[in-house]
Order: sequence, then C-alpha cells, then structure tokens
Amino acid sequence: MPVSLLFHDVFVSDPSESGFNSPAADRYKLSVGEFCAQLDAMSRGGARRSPKRGERWRDANANVRMTFDDGGVSFYTIVADTLEARGMRAYCFVTTNFIGHRGFLDVEQIRELDARGHVIGAHSASHPSRFSALSRPGMLREWVESRKRLEDVLGHAVTTGSVPGGYFSREVGRAAAESGLSLLFNSEPVRSERAIDGCAIAGRFVVRAGAPAEFARRIVKGEPWARSREWAAWNAKALVKPLLGSSYPRVADWIYGGAR
Repeated sequence: MPVSLLFHDVFVSDPSESGFNSPAADRYKLSVGEFCAQLDAMSRGGARRSPKRGERWRDANANVRMTFDDGGVSFYTIVADTLEARGMRAYCFVTTNFIGHRGFLDVEQIRELDARGHVIGAHSASHPSRFSALSRPGMLREWVESRKRLEDVLGHAVTTGSVPGGYFSREVGRAAAESGLSLLFNSEPVRSERAIDGCAIAGRFVVRAGAPAEFARRIVKGEPWARSREWAAWNAKALVKPLLGSSYPRVADWIYGGAR
C-alpha cells in the first residue's frame, strides 16, 4: 500500500502567492527550493513514479501518493510542471467555493490538470475551520456541494476527497461515504487504510515548511523513528484541539504569526 504525503501550496517568493493566507496556513507552504529538495531526495531513495504525462494515476505503480490540499493556484503554476518533469502525478483537492478567487485555481486550470492526469478531488465547499464540529447535514452538504461543483467542471464523477484542517471523525467519514466519495484522505500519520460505510479512509504524513530535505524520503522509506515522531506529534495536537475548541485556529495563527 502506498504511503500518502500531504502538501499544500508552493511559492516562489512569498507564501501569499497561493491558497489561504494566515500565519498558520503559511506553516504548510513550501518554497520552490524546499519542494524540489523533497522530491529529489525521494527520487534518490527509490520512490517509484506514477505514469507518464497524459496517463491517469494508478496507485499500483507507485509507492507514494502525493496529495495537495486547498486548491491553491500554485498546483497549476508550479507543482504540476515540477512533478511531471519527474514523471509524477498527484491528487489535487479543491475547496470549491474558492474556485476562480485570487490565489486559487480557476475552472480552465482544473480541467487542464485533470486532462494531464492529475486526480482532482473534493476538499469541501467552504473549508470549515472545524469540519468535525459540523452537524451531520452540514457535513453532507459540504461534500455534496464540493463534488457536484467539480463534476460540473470536469464532466465526470469525482469520488476522492480530503478532510480540511485535519478535523476528522467517524461521522465525517460516514458523511463522505453517503455523498458518494469512495476514498477520503485525512491527516492521521499512518500508512494503513480502513473503511467506513464503504469509503476507504487513508492517513497522510504532512510535509511542512522548514522540514529537513530528507523528511519525505524517510517517511516513504519507512524509517521507524521518522514515522513514530509524526505519530507522537499528531496525538499531542489531537489532545489540544478539543480543549481549545473553536479557538484553536485563532491560537494557531497567534503562535505561528509570532514566530515569523
């Protein structure tokens, strides 16, 4: 089973070029140099590539799944070309209410990326700050609206999604399954998958700004200490989030804004 890596935006000179803008969001954005360093290290480590340009991704042909959240325009302007030059494709998860907004993908870019073999998936409609705190109807509405918008753009079924903000629960998975998603990525740093109502739930390892150039390679290679450290950090955050509740995003912005 492939290891799944979670990226967000990639920028040339400033994180505000693509995607959501906040100190906490910027923590997940990589410079072009950082992004290329991660890819180069993975190539040296034997990461098997996905199909060539124009061919649809087949997970069986790769030992790593590259996923990118939010739908920032950098997937079109930077990421896709950089991956394709290495014979790779990725999953691009789009926050559909922001299609065409400044810093985000537009309709024509999404269609072209799909035609080039990247997998376009749902990342909710509005990117709620705490997805798992929504009511069941609210969760279902986010998935259904996001899927429908993308299907209208692409003209074919969209069955893959990712959870915004890492706020996952069993109810989130059940709502995703009810909406028609068959594969849902969350942010739990595990390689294994499990099923909820017929929808496969896959964990991902997050690649953050400032990560060592060898980080992704070590995760893909399966170095135990690298994966266990991510697991410990994720569990520590999972303990803090419920305590802070709706204040967590604001606290994160304050912490990371102060660290800049």
